Amino acid sequence: MRRVVVVGGGYAGFYTAWQLEKRLRQDEAEVVVVDPRPYMTYQPFLPEVAAGSVEARHAAVSLRRHLRRSTLVPGTVTRIDHAQRQVEVGLADGGSRVLGYDAVVVTAGAVTRTLPIPGVAEEAIGLKHVEEAVAIRDRLLVAFDQASALPPGPERRRLLTVVVVGGGFTGVEGFGELLSLATALLRRYRELTADDLHFHLVEASGRILPEVSDRPGAWVVRSLERRGARVHLRTLVQSAVGGHVVLSDGEELDAGLIVWTAGNGANPVVARHTDLPVDGRGRVVVRADLRVGTPAEPVAGAWAAGDDAAVPDLAARTPGALTVPNAQHAVRQGRLLARNLVADLRGRPTKDYVHHDLGVVATLGLGRGVFESGPVVLTGFPAWLAHRGYHVLAVPSWERKVRVLAVWLPALLFGRDIVSLQSVQHPRDAFVRGGAPRAHG
Repeated sequence: MRRVVVVGGGYAGFYTAWQLEKRLRQDEAEVVVVDPRPYMTYQPFLPEVAAGSVEARHAAVSLRRHLRRSTLVPGTVTRIDHAQRQVEVGLADGGSRVLGYDAVVVTAGAVTRTLPIPGVAEEAIGLKHVEEAVAIRDRLLVAFDQASALPPGPERRRLLTVVVVGGGFTGVEGFGELLSLATALLRRYRELTADDLHFHLVEASGRILPEVSDRPGAWVVRSLERRGARVHLRTLVQSAVGGHVVLSDGEELDAGLIVWTAGNGANPVVARHTDLPVDGRGRVVVRADLRVGTPAEPVAGAWAAGDDAAVPDLAARTPGALTVPNAQHAVRQGRLLARNLVADLRGRPTKDYVHHDLGVVATLGLGRGVFESGPVVLTGFPAWLAHRGYHVLAVPSWERKVRVLAVWLPALLFGRDIVSLQSVQHPRDAFVRGGAPRAHG
């Protein structure tokens, strides 16, 4: 039986494997999915996970629950050797394994782009995985508890200072949701006031949300500033040593929470550890039908999609344009890739990827959002409803849709859950300090 190895279980990888299971005959090919995590992260929900509006597990789609015919290998692909038709997999125990294949699907995604700024690696938290979103939420809740017991002063100010770096969708949505959570918490902490909150959004370019046009982008900045936040445009973080943030606009502040969302970088496996063709940004070069290679030189048995693939955008007006790395494209590319791969296995023609943008929608906190599709622009509560409606439809499987709705509906009546479980990050501390059995001698 032929083997198809899917490198990465994110959006594109999950949807590719899911569709392959539906389209392949039982004895036609074996599908193997390699990913270090046992779930696909539905990343648009991460800002709401950080704010407590979505349960953390509901932003994760179990691979084993939905990929019932695929073989799942928990590990990280460290090398793709297409000349030998094999991938090398690093396992959790430190060992490695080599998997041969007849066809490979490269959907490893991108990684958080980091810069060599002093202190960032030690102090900042990303917002690309469920674990990071949970840690951000718990840190902010603990900061409120600690600050409420302190008199006004530098330490209270530090605890309630939040700096989010990056004005793209992840950064702006995360910033808006955290600001919404912090504002709501003030009702439960009588010792604190709105003047104690210090929220800073830092963006290197002259505008935020580059996916939307100038007018709604400017509205978002005004909306955040009316809520008491500071938006620093054309500003860089120069240092974050010990949580002391130094900005290029001259401002310095001590932050209790630094969230880094300043774009995506090339996946190092794809960029440096494969013999497949890659472009100058470390993405796999693919044709319009998602086969690796160029129209003149296709690479047999190799396919790619999602954030790690340079996919031609046939719907764009600009010649040579590539699709932007977002979930909307990754999902649709994964579905088409599966159809094309099956067609290729059966000797049938493939189809090109053409997708016209449906528009963009972002949450800015409970009851606030922005939506743009062509000439239609919505802001505030209508946009927030559009955001929730779109994503409850977009999250895969009815099981996840129902679970998310089951959290959202009670939250409308009772508000967010404000209990921190930060101690779960060190589960043995209480056991060791308080009652661990001791040897008798």
